Amino acid sequence: MESPVRFSSCRGVPFEIKRQRPHVADHAPSSTAAADDERSFRWYSGGLTTSKVIVSAPTLLRRSVNRPSSHFCDLELTDSEEEDHDHEEEFDLFMERMEEGGELVEEEEEAAGDINKKEAAVLPMLQAAAAAASKRTQQQSTSSSKRTQKSSRLWIMLIDQGLFTIYKRLFFICLTLNIIGLVLAATGHFSYARNRPALFSIANILALTLCRSELFLRVVFWLVVVLFGRPWVPLTVKNFTTSILQSVGGIHSGCGISSLAWLVYALVLTLKDRDNTSTAIIAVASAILALICLSTLAAFPLVRHLHHNVFERIHRFAGWAALALLWAFVILTVSYDPTTKSYIIISDGNLLLGSRLIKQQEFWFTVVVTALIIIPWATVRRVPVKVSAPSNHASIVKFEGGVDAGMLGRISPSPLSEWHAFGIISDGKSEHMMLAGAVGDYTKSLIANPPSQLWVRKMHFVGLPYLVHMYERILLVATGSGICVFLSFLLQPTRAEVYFIWVTKGIEQNFGSEIKQMVEKYPQERVIMHDTAILGRPDVSKMSIDAARKWGVQVVFVTSNPEGSRDVVTACKAAGIPAFGPIWDS
Repeated sequence: MESPVRFSSCRGVPFEIKRQRPHVADHAPSSTAAADDERSFRWYSGGLTTSKVIVSAPTLLRRSVNRPSSHFCDLELTDSEEEDHDHEEEFDLFMERMEEGGELVEEEEEAAGDINKKEAAVLPMLQAAAAAASKRTQQQSTSSSKRTQKSSRLWIMLIDQGLFTIYKRLFFICLTLNIIGLVLAATGHFSYARNRPALFSIANILALTLCRSELFLRVVFWLVVVLFGRPWVPLTVKNFTTSILQSVGGIHSGCGISSLAWLVYALVLTLKDRDNTSTAIIAVASAILALICLSTLAAFPLVRHLHHNVFERIHRFAGWAALALLWAFVILTVSYDPTTKSYIIISDGNLLLGSRLIKQQEFWFTVVVTALIIIPWATVRRVPVKVSAPSNHASIVKFEGGVDAGMLGRISPSPLSEWHAFGIISDGKSEHMMLAGAVGDYTKSLIANPPSQLWVRKMHFVGLPYLVHMYERILLVATGSGICVFLSFLLQPTRAEVYFIWVTKGIEQNFGSEIKQMVEKYPQERVIMHDTAILGRPDVSKMSIDAARKWGVQVVFVTSNPEGSRDVVTACKAAGIPAFGPIWDS
């Protein structure tokens, strides 16, 4: 008697093929029966005409493919419903093509051994074909999804976050003040600026450098927390301060364009008075103008968003070149004597250049700019690291030494080429770590080829998370790998009473037991962990509002993708709850 259960194998792994009633027939299936089961397929077997087994495609093969998360804070690594739908459509197409070839038939009289051999040969071919079809669908879907996400996220970051954000207000304030100064100088109502337009250009360069200086901002944030991080300071003052510090990039951008305007004005005045200047000074000033223009164009939001590495390298190397030329410009202008049309460096055996330089504001501004740029680079070191990957969606990079809560850090495989910023997770004792979601070439390489050493900047920098120290009761909302910027507040004692929401998919599967245990050790009455793989995708905005009201927090900080951050911040503000999230230039 024929056994109801037969065994086969795929890549050496045995599995059962159980003959289920819906797939067994003692006669050839009619056309009506075939139409009733569109998901089944039949394999053609030459002269065999009597069919006995119809293998259902979904029963035989079911492939689950996760597309990479397009943002390190995305709620889920894949949208299962859309993915299954896409795969089913591709599978249906594949089945229709297979049906055109014939039917899978088996002779009842053939020995079981022959059947096993045929199935063993058929299954790998079928799986390979289905896998290839699924892969094509995945690649097309992922490519289309990435284009759509890039477009929508750029819109959200630049427009949908608001036309009158603090960032844009600071930008227009800086630009407007400089335009007013230029107009007054050009009309003869601001003689100091008309006589020294290059000084105003350098002053703007100094201001934009301060707004991006890790050392300067770290001091500013520390002072703000010390001064305003007290219970008697009004919440309005704290929130306004947070808005300003989060948006200093607006000052950076406004001063960048203003420095261009002042330099153009200086060149125009110089060209009108060529008899009292030198060709070298004009050439150097023109080169500085070209480099600042290049750097400004590279920082244009569209370029920066779609080609970030290009932006980063141009910004860095063009900036360094402009700084070197700025020194040349200062020295040439100070040492040039229009009466003799020569450069006077030494007079009567004395170094005249040095005594002149220290009296010039341009010189001291340039000294400060140079120091602010050099100091962070002076802390660059190559250090040993331990990289582990709890899954193919994230890696954990560990370093020696504890770090205060709220700090951010940068790592690089090549310090002159690229730098990547991550939140720092630390208990403040012997080590710290970074959680890197696999969303780009570099973060994926940390999983595929974990390094033993990395370049780091020993000077860590600060951002929005550091301002947690300024509040008394605060709700932190994170999705996906965004937990990295907040997790230290759960591991270290802090003056703020911290409440926490983490929404992600497959907590332990994707981020490992170590990260999960860190969250679980925190008082559970202050934590909401929502695993979307188990509980489904929630309304994070509503969840944040309900939690904020339940716990009576002063403010909500959120780290998510651009859409998620916008939705939570907008919903909380509409509900009368102050909320802050990352902006496009944060």
